Amino acid sequence: MVIDMHIKSVNLETVCGVTSVLPENDKVEIAFAGKSNVGKSSLINALMNRKAYARTSSQPGKTQTINFYNINDEVYFVDLPGYGYAKVSLALKEKWGKLIEKYLGTSKQLRIIFLLIDIRHEPSENDKNMYDWIVHNGYNPVIIATKLDKINRSQRDKHIKMIRKGLNTVEGTPIIPFSSISKQGRDEIWELIEFTMNGGFDEVDEDDEEELVDEKVEANEGVTIIERFEADQISEEE
Repeated sequence: MVIDMHIKSVNLETVCGVTSVLPENDKVEIAFAGKSNVGKSSLINALMNRKAYARTSSQPGKTQTINFYNINDEVYFVDLPGYGYAKVSLALKEKWGKLIEKYLGTSKQLRIIFLLIDIRHEPSENDKNMYDWIVHNGYNPVIIATKLDKINRSQRDKHIKMIRKGLNTVEGTPIIPFSSISKQGRDEIWELIEFTMNGGFDEVDEDDEEELVDEKVEANEGVTIIERFEADQISEEE
């Protein structure tokens, strides 16, 4: 089952508010989390090869529901409510929090959570809390550093280190820089999604594969996003 970035169909199948019953889907779910106005909708549109299917807005706090996008009838993109919008009441924030927590705690199909962080700035307290919350729920989120086009190329590595340090990420956690303008990073994200849909790390246990991945990580040459994940998985199993 490989999508190979050829998007045949996209359908906003389910929209869940704070009082909604979450769906019990039978396909892999890929969730997207991030603060308001971090570029979540722009990323989802880029992955779907659609210009404006997922709503984008200059007004933070626009996504107030959990939106389930059915992609090719093979996988769901799950757009979680943005957090950190000051003009939203505390009561509504708490309801959103419970909705997200319920989803993370009950979904049987959730495989990856992409946590979006603005590459220009140090992670906020809300970003840190969301990262810790996701980890507490048993997931190791993949970090997407958005708005890559807003910084100079020479600043990229420095800002990635800033995000890694600010979140105090689990060792080996991938951080994928992404630009909604140039679409840089989109192929890496799709590579990871497809790998997960095809079984993820179920078969990563051979000694020769372990040695090969370790060598590539040490050399820092030709290591794909999948190989980095494989190395992390092997390390965890040890």
